[in-house]
Amino acid sequence: MSGADRATFLQGLLTNDVAALGSGAGCYAAYLTPQGRMIADVFAYELGDRMLLVVPGAVKDALLTKLDRLIFTEDVQLGDLTDTFDQIALVGPNAAAVAAAVLENVPRTRLDALPEHGNLQARFIGQPVIVTRVTDAGEPGFDIFAERSAMVPLRANAAAAGAVAMDADTADALRIEAGIPLFGRDMDEDTIPLEAGIEARAISFSKGCYVGQEVIVRVLHRGHGRVARKLAGLAIDGGTPPPSGTVVRAEERDIGRVTSSAMSPALGKAIALAYLHRDFLTPGTVVSLDGARAVVTEIPFVQRHA
Repeated sequence: MSGADRATFLQGLLTNDVAALGSGAGCYAAYLTPQGRMIADVFAYELGDRMLLVVPGAVKDALLTKLDRLIFTEDVQLGDLTDTFDQIALVGPNAAAVAAAVLENVPRTRLDALPEHGNLQARFIGQPVIVTRVTDAGEPGFDIFAERSAMVPLRANAAAAGAVAMDADTADALRIEAGIPLFGRDMDEDTIPLEAGIEARAISFSKGCYVGQEVIVRVLHRGHGRVARKLAGLAIDGGTPPPSGTVVRAEERDIGRVTSSAMSPALGKAIALAYLHRDFLTPGTVVSLDGARAVVTEIPFVQRHA
């Protein structure tokens, strides 16, 4: 997104304080319906001359259409880089060292100094890249956005610098261990951000109005933040992670459903994220999943630090 009005345009749409972002800063936010339900979650990175918006691929086209229809006299231009750019994530304790080895003239100290959602522009084999500081993979690290033609050498150079490719199941397990909901699986168009527990990361409570704010404020102020259901963790007895949609039961009643599950490398057992009725959210509550015993657990399951 480019144009002089890009930040003020987004300020009235997204839940976080986009207008406060200076060059090199970013934030995580949600885009809501007037009823407070999620259209998408968004990572917004202010690059100085434009803003990079990273959104779930499944809703990208619909989101572009919605934004385009809302532009009237504002100086805002939309561009879609999906087919020309790709992204690689470098995560883990050595992520900064690997990124510094791959990028041109970017010292590790500069990468280490990037705050969460901070960004910088760099070069790789002479081509421009965008580097962002991330934690949503479950481990702190960096996303590197580059033209698709650079991705094969970028991956090769990262491997030569010590990076090890992570399979999709392990990556998902790290995300679940960290208790990070994924849009399209743990959040969808029926989800209020407060149910998913993303308000601390995604919502500014001091900015001006945005679409869906009235519902959020009503729940927080009149309902004291209580929602009918909320995303919680489940530690499961037995070795098989339950499939998405598995019914969670307690006291002979259905109290929720599993959204994501995995075998936890850190805990050595099956874990899951599930929406549970608010009366069953207390850690230590025993529930069942297709006959398997599970215990409600605070998320994140595993606490990691940048």
